[in-house]
Order: sequence, then structure tokens, then C-alpha cells
Amino acid sequence: MRLYIFLCIAVLLAGCDKGPAKNGNMSVNTGKTNTSNTNAPVRPGPVPVYTYEVVNTYKHDPTAFTEGLYFKDGFLYESTGEEGKSQLRKVELESGKVLQKFDLPRDSFGEGISPVGDKIYQLTWQEEVCRVFDAKDFKLLKEFKYQGEGWGMTTDGTNLYMTNRTHVINVRDPETFQPVRQISVFREDGRPLMQINELEWIKGEIWANVWHSEEPSVLGKPNYIARIDPRDGKLLGWVDLAGISPDDDVSPTDDKRAENTLNGIAYDEATDRIFVTGKNWKKLFEIKVKPKQ
Repeated sequence: MRLYIFLCIAVLLAGCDKGPAKNGNMSVNTGKTNTSNTNAPVRPGPVPVYTYEVVNTYKHDPTAFTEGLYFKDGFLYESTGEEGKSQLRKVELESGKVLQKFDLPRDSFGEGISPVGDKIYQLTWQEEVCRVFDAKDFKLLKEFKYQGEGWGMTTDGTNLYMTNRTHVINVRDPETFQPVRQISVFREDGRPLMQINELEWIKGEIWANVWHSEEPSVLGKPNYIARIDPRDGKLLGWVDLAGISPDDDVSPTDDKRAENTLNGIAYDEATDRIFVTGKNWKKLFEIKVKPKQ
């Protein structure tokens, strides 16, 4: 009987010995790939590059240091930056005329804007304040505090998507402005896509300006827009707008023109129109995006 029990125990022990046991941080080898590490950057590989055709050209206030832009109900809404000059504006598309404005405090530097319902949210650069306005009369309703810099912003109609000069897009609840989740964006070579700036939601994608994309340390390609999957940050493609506004190209030798960068994307969902402009640009362009040959 004792021999029988001994043999049974030996068989059971042998059957359990099928690989390394779980010990501390060591996981069981199941033969399957571990996909639980979501922090590791994934090389997206080559993505399509698109070019453009200018469909219409409109006037744009050259004194507007554009930091945020969107289109709604037939009008453009624009946020301008620089201390002492920052504003929230409602602009007539055809003429470029400012129809309504709110002047920010002189020590504020306006940044990205986005509508949610009947409210407009406007970021500030280093003030760490998001102001919320009534979309009709621009009455200041409330202010939210956040940590870090504020750059660009857009919305999917429910949440806000905010950039802070890094490769990370923060998703926030508009009711509390508290973070919901984060999206990390990487280039084709696996490096972080830094300096993501002004954003626009277009057909389920996030389109993002890249601040000074012409710099070799950033992309080395002027006036590039990134197309990003909002679910996981996957890079879906590039829109190459090089040469779109020759009079407003960045001039590294001219301090007054060193910030004339592309920065402003607006989408008219009703008529499927895309508008782009830049900081202190003289014109705003309606473009048609098409595959690059």
C-alpha cells in the first residue's frame, strides 16, 4: 500500500513539472508572446505620405499668432498667443474679419482651443490654466488648473485631447479636466514624435501640427502634419504641406519670421473642407489632400 501511494505521488509530481514555475516577477512560459507591456514603443514602419492641392485662399490676420483653430456653424474660431496679444476670436471665413473676441489677461499666452457642446475650452502655454467660455457670448464660465505646458487641443465630441510639447497626447474629461488616459505617438523609426502641437479631429483621426518640423532634430521636413489613430497613437500617415505659403516660410536668419510656422488646422464636417494656416500668416488655405505620387 505504501509503495502504491509513493508511486502515485511520484506520477503527480512529474506531471506538474512542465516548465519554469512562476516566481516573483518571473512569468510562466506558456509558449505565447507576452503583450501586456503597453509602454514599449512599437515601430510603426513606413506610412503613406500625402500631398495637397489648394482649393481656395482666404485672408488671414498677419498679427494673429495662431495657436488654435476650428470651424463650426460657418465660422472660424481662433486662439492667438503671445503675452499682451492673446485672444479668443470668432472670424468670418470669407473676409478674415474678426467678428467677436475676448482679450486674455496681459500675462496669459493663449494656446489650443476646442468646442464641447455649447462651451469653448482654451489652453494657456505656461500658466497651467484652461479657461472655459460660453460659445455664444464668450463669457468666461470657469477655469481649470493642470500641470505642465498647454499646446494644442481638439475633441471627439466627448473628451478633449491635449498636447504639451512632448510625444504624449492627454485625453481629458471636459467636466472636470481630469486625465482619462494617455496616447503616446512614435515615428517610423521608433523614436518619440516630439513637439506635437495644434490638433484637429478629422474623420476619426487626429491631425497634428509638428512645431518646427523643418528642424533636423524634429523631422527635417517643413510643414508636415501627422495623422494619428486616437485609439492607440499609431502613426497613420503624413501630410506634406511644404511650400504651401512661400511668403510665410520660416526664416532662421530673420528673428521676426522665425516663428511663422504652420499651426492651425480646421475641418468643416458639413462640407468636408480642410483649412490650414500658420502663425502670423497672411493667408488661410482650403486644401484637398491626395496621395503623393
